[in-house]
Amino acid sequence: MSGRVLVAGVGNIFLGDDGFGVEVARRLADEELPADVHVADFGIRGVHLAYELLDGYDTAILVDATPRGGPPGTVYVIEPEPPAARDAGDPAAAPLMDAHAMAPDAVLGLLDVLGGSCVRVLVVGCEPAEVTERIGLSEPVERAVGDAVLMVRELLALREDREGGTR
Repeated sequence: MSGRVLVAGVGNIFLGDDGFGVEVARRLADEELPADVHVADFGIRGVHLAYELLDGYDTAILVDATPRGGPPGTVYVIEPEPPAARDAGDPAAAPLMDAHAMAPDAVLGLLDVLGGSCVRVLVVGCEPAEVTERIGLSEPVERAVGDAVLMVRELLALREDREGGTR
C-alpha cells in the first residue's frame, strides 16, 4: 500500500453483528496511526463512502461483516477483484443500489461509475453469528473486533515496511 489510506467501518449497528465494521472503526479512531491514514465510520452510508473515495485515496481498507461460511468470529482479509470493465461515468453501468444498504462491491461499482478509482482495496471482514434486529455484537464477533484491529494495523505496518518507514 502507498499514499493515502482510508479505513472505513461499514455496517448497520441495529442488525447485531452487521455492526462489526463500525465497532472496529470506533476502536481504531482512538489509536495513533500514520498521518496519511484516515479512519471513519460510514455505517450504512455507502454513497457517502463512494464520494469520500473520490477524494484521492490510493488504498481503501473496508471493515465489514462478511458471511463466507466459516465459524462465527473468523476474521478474513479479502482483496476483491476490480469491478468488471465498464465505461466510467456511464449511469447505465451503475449497479442497482439502496443508499442505506450498500455492500462494499456496490460502493466500488459506484466509485467506478463516478469516474474514481482506488489502486488497492482490501476488506477486513468477520464471519457473523447473527444478523438480526438488535443492538450489540454476538460474543464471538465481539471477541473478533480486537483481532480485526490488529489485522488493520498489520496491513498498515506492511505498507510502512515497503515504503521504508512512516510517511
